[in-house]
Amino acid sequence: MSVLSFFTWCESTWLGDAIRDSRWLFPAIESVHLLGLAVIGGAVLVMNLRLLGLGIRRQPVAQLWRDTRPWLVGSLAVMLISGMLLFTSEATKLYYHGAFWVKMISLLLAMLYTFTVMRKVALADPGRVGPVWGRAAALISILLWSTVGVCGRWIGFS
Repeated sequence: MSVLSFFTWCESTWLGDAIRDSRWLFPAIESVHLLGLAVIGGAVLVMNLRLLGLGIRRQPVAQLWRDTRPWLVGSLAVMLISGMLLFTSEATKLYYHGAFWVKMISLLLAMLYTFTVMRKVALADPGRVGPVWGRAAALISILLWSTVGVCGRWIGFS
């Protein structure tokens, strides 16, 4: 089975048909998806701004990581579920859309980076991770997550 065949199959499922044929289902799911984007964006920015020295300085980085992690994980779960639902309604269109592929690659990289590198930087002893490495980690994280969001909006508006 080719990738295009899989995308075509996803779109032709009862779920894809139901979302596409409903007057309100796609907009409702899209709204939930965008709310998830707002929450994950907030969690990512709070953590990264702290690493850049611009955010909540009174709280240690490790504590801020622990405080934002549930919001990050919860909103990521909401976005993945709602994104898969949206995908089923227009999978063939997405197959041919370059922004979709950039978004998916960026999403995978952002998730891997967040739960490996960022986690390690956030939980490390402050003396072991200098400000330069913390800032570099934050900038890379912002770049990856911003690419996911920008490509998602590009898909939505084209």
